Amino acid sequence: MIRSSMIFSALTLVSRFMGLARDLVITARLGGSSNIAADAYFTALAFPNLFRRIFAEGAFAAAFVPDYSRRLASDGKEAADAFAADSLATLAAATVVVTVLCQLAMPWLMMAYSPGYMSDPAKFKLAVLLTQITMPYLVCVSIASLFAGILTARGRFVIYGLYPTILNLVMLLAVLPQKDPTRAAFAASIAVLVAGVGQAAICWWGAHHTGARVRLKALRFTPEIKALAKRAVPGVIASSAVQINLFISAILASQVAGMRVWLNVAERFYQLPLSLVGVAIGVALLPRLSTAFQLKDHEDTQGAMDQAIVFALALSLPAAAALMAMPVYLTDGLFARGEFTFADAASSGALLFHYGWGLPAFILIKILQPAFFARGDTKTPMRFSLISVGVNIVLGVALFYTIGFPGIAISTSIASWGTVAQMALLLWRERIYRPSARATGKILRVAAASAVLGVLLALATHFRAAIEAPLAQVGGAKEITVLAVCLVGGLLYPLLLFAFGGVTPAEVRGAFKRRKGDVAVSVPDL
Repeated sequence: MIRSSMIFSALTLVSRFMGLARDLVITARLGGSSNIAADAYFTALAFPNLFRRIFAEGAFAAAFVPDYSRRLASDGKEAADAFAADSLATLAAATVVVTVLCQLAMPWLMMAYSPGYMSDPAKFKLAVLLTQITMPYLVCVSIASLFAGILTARGRFVIYGLYPTILNLVMLLAVLPQKDPTRAAFAASIAVLVAGVGQAAICWWGAHHTGARVRLKALRFTPEIKALAKRAVPGVIASSAVQINLFISAILASQVAGMRVWLNVAERFYQLPLSLVGVAIGVALLPRLSTAFQLKDHEDTQGAMDQAIVFALALSLPAAAALMAMPVYLTDGLFARGEFTFADAASSGALLFHYGWGLPAFILIKILQPAFFARGDTKTPMRFSLISVGVNIVLGVALFYTIGFPGIAISTSIASWGTVAQMALLLWRERIYRPSARATGKILRVAAASAVLGVLLALATHFRAAIEAPLAQVGGAKEITVLAVCLVGGLLYPLLLFAFGGVTPAEVRGAFKRRKGDVAVSVPDL
């Protein structure tokens, strides 16, 4: 499970670095609070991104992959592919209908999603037009997610981890030549749609290369598809709680000029560990838990959950410590240039601090949900997620109008921790999963190592001026020093982790040692 997670994470890391490069260029071209094109573009990007994270990062797979895997194992390839073809027809039809309705109703949807834009007709009109350009990406990414699910069920994670890179690459190439902010916003929006077609194509090719023969066919509401839809809808809602919370936060953000950009910059930082750790482990964990549940292997279920949670926290807690210890140092050091000012970076840093302490919750949600999904239970996580959304709405509105825009990040993090608490308590009460004493001890040691790392990074932030002083006459001093501090922190953390006993060197070696009978994730085949 860890090997599969790490392969997925390594490929996701490539995509995230490309995404960082993309956003560095886009924020420099569009700016923050000083330009209407910035808010309009990031509004247009929010719609397809919401659905990308709901469908392409786990929710659809939670319903589709177990069914496809079961048919692949028991009924054979032809039956599994026939089920996938019916699923493809249903998914394509549903997303086309949603896209067309959204295109027609976009002005009214924008009034609800961005009420703050109503006072600026030019910004409102531009946001509507750019969102209409990006909205068809939903169809493409949904098709890509289905073929990515087929790849996952067949034990192939390479293309699944790599295909998001297409979006970043195409957008980067489209924006680089642009100098005018409005032209850059149009180029980036068109690139989203072009990249979506490429993503769907490469995922289809990867699935076809593994032997899957899935073709688009006439829409049929078979009993199997009805059952899939019945499970998928609660699963989509459950898996998308964090994204729905962020979407609601963006509604409030429309009332502050530049805040959509600040949110996107903060999101770039915490989405990196969320994708590398939470999504990656969740993708690898679900098939293992599904198999263990079918075999009634409680020992393997316990071991898989312990391993996943310890591994996830060993990587997410130090990331959370870093985001809380040096938020403005990160946003200013990497993003403040061109039209994106220090004031914009400081506002992004204020949001990033509060998303930092919510990060472990965002990741634990991805780890705990498969414990329900593997048992065919998508309604319980959905119920918890709806509660989380309600909490986020109430807190978000209250805090936004009392303490200002950081209240949006605070409410999202609190709501996510509430979801984790609900799921963990139910798993404990129903004796589905209780962390072992060994796992609990390791979690405490990981937390201690992360706390020490956070203190060291906070000291580096405090003495930032002294660190940058030797390079004051050199171009790129802040970029060089922030990257150097991150590198030193990254090298120190494993030493701290070993020193506190959170993970031992033997456990690291064992995680990557292939044993007889293990399923290999074949890179050359893809």
